Amino acid sequence: MKQLIWSCVSLFVVSLVFAVSPALADVDDGSKVTITSPKDGATVGSTFDLSYELIKGSKAAHGHVYLDGEPQKKFPGTFKGLSKGKHTIKVQAATHDHEHLVAADTITVDVQ
Repeated sequence: MKQLIWSCVSLFVVSLVFAVSPALADVDDGSKVTITSPKDGATVGSTFDLSYELIKGSKAAHGHVYLDGEPQKKFPGTFKGLSKGKHTIKVQAATHDHEHLVAADTITVDVQ
């Protein structure tokens, strides 16, 4: 009997995961993000501009910028005073409601 109960519980949990997963997955709306400056692997100063191109698909409204995995709220286009060393920059397409889309580009820079 316990085995039957655990089988039912397991089936229920798996069903929930599959039911919720599509809502959590990023949507591919045909958008494309390309970081145009600096180039991947570039050596930069502690202050530098970030430029990217967002080709909007059916849902994209803007890009979200991340530095070392941390969101850059209201990013002005310039990183200032970064510490020396390697840093990862990611730009991800987002909807008006700030939901992420699949389109993203990531680079690594070396701050000198």
